[in-house]
Formats: sequence, structure tokens, C-alpha cells
Amino acid sequence: MRNLELLFVLLLSFLLSKCYAQQAFLHCISSQFSKSNITGVLIHAPKSPIYSSIIEHAQKNPRWLNSSSAHPLYIISPRKETELRPVILCSKKFDQQIRVLGGGHDYEGLSFRAESRFVMIDMSNLDEIDIDLKEEVAWIQAGATLGQLYYEIAKKSRVHAFPGGICYTTGSGGLISGGGLGSLMRKFGLAADNVVDARVMDANGRILDRKSMGEDFFWAIRGGGGSSFGIILAWNLKLVHVPKKVSVFRVHRMVEGNTINLLQKWQHTAYVLPKEFFLRMIMQNDGVGKEKKVKVTFEGLFLGTVDKLIPIVNKKFPEFNLEHRDFFQEPVINCTERPCLKKECHEVPWIGSVLFLYNKEVDESLEVLLDNSVPVYKNYFKGTSDFVKTSIPEKGWKMIERLFLEEDRPMIILEPLGGKVDEFSESELPFPHRKGNLYNIQHLVNWDDNSENVSSKKMRWMRKFYEEMEPFVANSPRTAYLNYRDLDFGTNQEDYSYSKAKMWGEKYFKGNFERLAKVKSMVDPENFFRYQQSIPPYVTPGLTNLVEEAWPSSYIPPELQEF
Repeated sequence: MRNLELLFVLLLSFLLSKCYAQQAFLHCISSQFSKSNITGVLIHAPKSPIYSSIIEHAQKNPRWLNSSSAHPLYIISPRKETELRPVILCSKKFDQQIRVLGGGHDYEGLSFRAESRFVMIDMSNLDEIDIDLKEEVAWIQAGATLGQLYYEIAKKSRVHAFPGGICYTTGSGGLISGGGLGSLMRKFGLAADNVVDARVMDANGRILDRKSMGEDFFWAIRGGGGSSFGIILAWNLKLVHVPKKVSVFRVHRMVEGNTINLLQKWQHTAYVLPKEFFLRMIMQNDGVGKEKKVKVTFEGLFLGTVDKLIPIVNKKFPEFNLEHRDFFQEPVINCTERPCLKKECHEVPWIGSVLFLYNKEVDESLEVLLDNSVPVYKNYFKGTSDFVKTSIPEKGWKMIERLFLEEDRPMIILEPLGGKVDEFSESELPFPHRKGNLYNIQHLVNWDDNSENVSSKKMRWMRKFYEEMEPFVANSPRTAYLNYRDLDFGTNQEDYSYSKAKMWGEKYFKGNFERLAKVKSMVDPENFFRYQQSIPPYVTPGLTNLVEEAWPSSYIPPELQEF
């Protein structure tokens, strides 16, 4: 009986202390907002209906919607950048972690879930975009999506663009800080290659630009994942010139007969095509049951008119059977042999290519770029990635076909590098996958029933597929793209050990991981900004922090000492 009474007392004490801590944290923030004359900040508690809608909207991959992972104590939706300072300082005071929600596309859900107490910052209200066509730059707050940026550019110019990602619902803060692969990268480089300046809030609540943060900090956030170092507030981006008309197309083939020869040709050719030509490849299943086959789609964007494209395609890929007239007529559907749709072609302004590559109609209203509604249909998925340095042999493609036919809704997306991407050294930015890499592969498997049986089966298939791909991809280390994050690579332990984190860190960053850890030691020595795969401070066994000139260590302002 006494044991039960003791257990009850301990449980009650725990609940009361937890409740007190939450109330004290909320009082701290409210007090700081009041002292700073900050009004109108939206703070959402778990019982608020807006809280639930933000959580649901955040999960572009809703695998964790009903999981046991901790949800935020509060969601804070600032309307001004300065409103973030009290959140950071009070979070440090009460030992709360922070998660920053942009577009919600983190492949492992790390922007909206954690294993310990945390506060989520919803950046969606910080979405101002200021385009200066005279200087050919744009300031864009980190809460804006790529779609919002593309929309604003298209409204002002038919000959300007930004080399961001293909998935335009992605948040600009995360996409750019992870490097930013996209359809214009072969001509203009990654999104991160085209960053001129930035605004970041550090662990002490200071707003810094490129000059005040220094070149090491500025280097780290352009490809090293900004959330390890601070909160990305805004980017200053260099706009690029595009022709008034560009050409886009898709060519569909079943993987049978001589198609493997076409796959081999793509591997040898796509990365050495003219910089203006981006030709990616997508493999997925077509049909069900005994009718199931693997289909490959070649998807191209050429920065020029059809007249200039056709001679290149006829020389490099005559198998596509592309003709000038295909770009100015409705696609022909003929189901006498699969696939029913063989090719889709258009000559459009650049913004039309943005819609096309996201599987929208090229003449659809540009307002679709601003659509931020929660999808009615829930698509669950597991993703990971590889880089390829030598062509996959025929037996590799046969293995891929075999494993695809064992599963429903697998997909790989292969995007060629080369061109401008190769012109930067491995250490120019944290993104090291430059010259010598032929292409990137994104591995995906999707499902629509998130029951334990189905999701476990899908995860097992993906891990098997990843293992089977090992002989055919880059190794020593086997590399991956940060924006296709995969926690299967490993996670930080409680001690946030640098030496242990190298196991997964060098997959994303290779030799740049050490420099990133040293920058982390300099700008956030107390490791306030941390999560499962954050960059840990550079500390090696037996030694303390090796960075001599660290920034001033974190402090709690006098006005917070009362809490």
C-alpha cells in the first residue's frame, strides 16, 4: 500500500512540475513580448483547434500523425522576425528544444516532432518577397514557399527565374539551406550557389546578416542545413536569365526489350548534355497484378525553343521519336501497346515548365503556385538517396526491375548533375557532390494505408532495396543528399558526439562535415539548436572544444533571471 501511495505522490509531483514549467515558460514569453511592445503574436496550445490544423498541415508525409513522438508544447506563429528572440531566450531558460516549420517537407518529420519537450515555430506568416529586377535579386523570407517565389517572379518578368527545386510546395528556408537540387542546376548551379546574403537569428537572439555573421557561418547555412546553426529568417537570392520560351517533354517507355539500352545511354549522356538541357529519368510501376510492369519516363527541360532542341534530341536520343509538331498538338493516346501515352511535349514560358514538371497543366492558373491547402488524399512514404559515379550495369537494372515488381508504388527519380554543378569544388559549399558524380537517385516507396502491418512492410522493402543498391552507387563513403534525409543512417546520441555522428554526417557532407562541426562550435557552442541529425559541436575524445575563437557563449539576459 505504501508503495502505491509513494507512486501516486511521485506521479502527482511530476505532473505538477510539468504543468508549472509549461506555465512559467508561457509567462516568460508573454512577459518578454510585453516588455518589447510586441503584440499580436499567435501562440497555440494543444487544445486549440488551430494547433491541430497546423500539425496536420505540417505533415506533408503524415507517417507520424498519430505516432507516439512528442508533439510541441506550444506552436508559435510570429508575424515579425524580431518576435523570435523571446522564444529562443525563454526556450533556453526552460530547456525547451525548438523545431522550425517551413514547408513541412522534411522526409523524417523533424520539423514537427521530437523525443523531448519542444516548441514549434511556424514560419508561414514570415513570407514576404521583395524582387528587384534592376539589381536582379530577391529578398525572400524563409516562411515563403518556392511556389510563392516563382509566382512573384513570373508576375514581374518572363525572362527571369530562380534555380530552386521542382517541388514548389517546399519551403525556401529548408530547401536552400540543404543545397537545393532543381531543373535549372545544370545551367546555373544549386539554389545555394545563388545565395547572395541571408538573415539568421542565432542562439542569443541576434539577427545577423552575411557581414555580421562572417563567412564561415554564411558558408555553413548554404548546404549544411540551417537549423543546426540558427533560424533562417530570409535569403537574398540572385535571379537568373531564361529565354522567353523553353521546351519541356516526357517520353514514356515500358522496361522491356531494348529499353535497358536506352537506360544505359541516358547514364552516359545526360550529365554531358549542353548545360541548357536537363533530362531526368523516373521509374515506377504501371498496372497491377499479372499486368504489372515497370515504366520509365524521361522528363526534359530545355532552355530554348523546339527548333533548337530537336536537333540535339535527334542526335543523342533518336529513340524518343520527338518531332517538331509534337510540341504544338494534343498528346496522342494509343493503348494498342503500353504505355498508352508515349510522349507529352510543350513550348512554354519558364513558369509553364515549373507547372509541367510538377505534373500540372502548362496553362493552369498561376494561382495554383500559392495553393497551400491540406491534401484530402493522404500519401505516406519512406525516402532515401544515393549519388552515382559509375554507370549501373545491366544486372543492376534487372535487380531494380525485380524488386519493383515485388512491391506496390515504388519509385526512383534520377537527376543528372554535370554542367554548372561541376564548376564548384567539393568544399565551395557544404554540399560536396560535385564533379565525378553522374547523377543523384531519390528512392521512394509510397502507401495509402498507414497501419502497422502495411507501413512495416514498406519500410522493410525500402531497406532491402537500399541494401541491394549498394554495389552500384558511390561508396567510401556511400553518399546521400541532405534534403532527402534518412534517419536509418544514424542519429545523434545523448552526448551529441562528433566522432559518432561522423558515421552519418559524412554521407551528406563528406570531408565538409568536420568544418561544419567547427562552425557549430563557434556559433552555437552550447548546442542549443539540436535534433536527431543536427551538426554536433567539434569535440573529440579527451579534448574540449577545439575552436579557439568561439562566439560569446549563450547567456540569459537579466530580465529573464526572475523566471
